Amino acid sequence: MKEPNRGKTLPIRGRAWKFGDDVNTDLIIAGKYKLSITDLDELSRHAMEGLIPDFAERFRRGDLIVAGRNFGCGSSREQAPLVLKHLGVGAVIAKSFARIFYRNAINIGLPAAECRNVNRISDGDILEVDLEAGLVRNVTKGESYRITPIHPDLLQILVEGGLINYVKKHGALPWQLRSGR
Repeated sequence: MKEPNRGKTLPIRGRAWKFGDDVNTDLIIAGKYKLSITDLDELSRHAMEGLIPDFAERFRRGDLIVAGRNFGCGSSREQAPLVLKHLGVGAVIAKSFARIFYRNAINIGLPAAECRNVNRISDGDILEVDLEAGLVRNVTKGESYRITPIHPDLLQILVEGGLINYVKKHGALPWQLRSGR
């Protein structure tokens, strides 16, 4: 099988919603909702409400979540990144991620990138994220920050909108295509 052409990700531009360290999956979407609501429209109305009660009402499609260390810690529930993607989060930029949250985000096509300089970003700043260039540009402050490079295979999965979309389109995973499986 031939390797697919590498796509381009558009710069992701939006307003920053700033959170601190250790934002766990129960703060992203409380378990009390996850167990009783299956409709993603309804579930998304409760995103981040433990931290900002009216978050889903004030949030605008394309806005960005910026957080400190260990974003998405706690349980491995896939609903946490699903709710954020469904709400329209353009990307999550954090100092670090819980590994399971990070892989769940990539698998469903929610851009997630690590940036050491999240402390330079303020709530409400306008950001432009270029995943391929490995850069977050703070339009508000006229600054740029490097992000940890995303492995090309994972970046390609993001370009296709997630793991399932990638496999449906190409018939295998990027590394399988390279090895001829």
